[in-house]
Amino acid sequence: MAKNETTKQRGWLNKSEMASSLGISPQAFDKWGVAPVARIGREAFYTVQNVVENRVEHAQRKQQPTGDGTEGLDPLIEYKLLEERRGLTAAQRIAQEKKNLVLDKQLVPVPFATFALAKIAAQIGSKLDTVGKTVTRRHPEVDPRIIESVEREIALARNIAASFGEQLPELLDEYAESVAE
Repeated sequence: MAKNETTKQRGWLNKSEMASSLGISPQAFDKWGVAPVARIGREAFYTVQNVVENRVEHAQRKQQPTGDGTEGLDPLIEYKLLEERRGLTAAQRIAQEKKNLVLDKQLVPVPFATFALAKIAAQIGSKLDTVGKTVTRRHPEVDPRIIESVEREIALARNIAASFGEQLPELLDEYAESVAE
């Protein structure tokens, strides 16, 4: 039987020569898992081309996740991210539309409405304070008992006007409930 003997070719380096040319230890080179091009006896030979291919494949595997490492990842993550972006865009659009309506004076923010109505109620209350005295000055012939009776009713109205600002949040809640039904 004729034995097929392989002889060392030009460009082949054994493991220690290849590791030395790469500047790493032979043990580190073993961990890379480069396949030898040939074996002669106990000695394995490598080419630079095989080492470069091995390193390129290794770099590509690091950059591209494989099916094995995706166990903890949500397969619908891109869809969910797209939905979140869509929701955010819709919320931004709605907020801008409301801002435009406020600028066009077609929509009034609740804090401003509460402030304005409370201020108006205070002005009404202060005006009601002067009604009795104004009527007495203009019409001195009116019986003082009638003026006192009118002033009592005005005081009740003034108290209602003064508490109006505090009642606004409750009125707003009541309105929201009636609209929801």
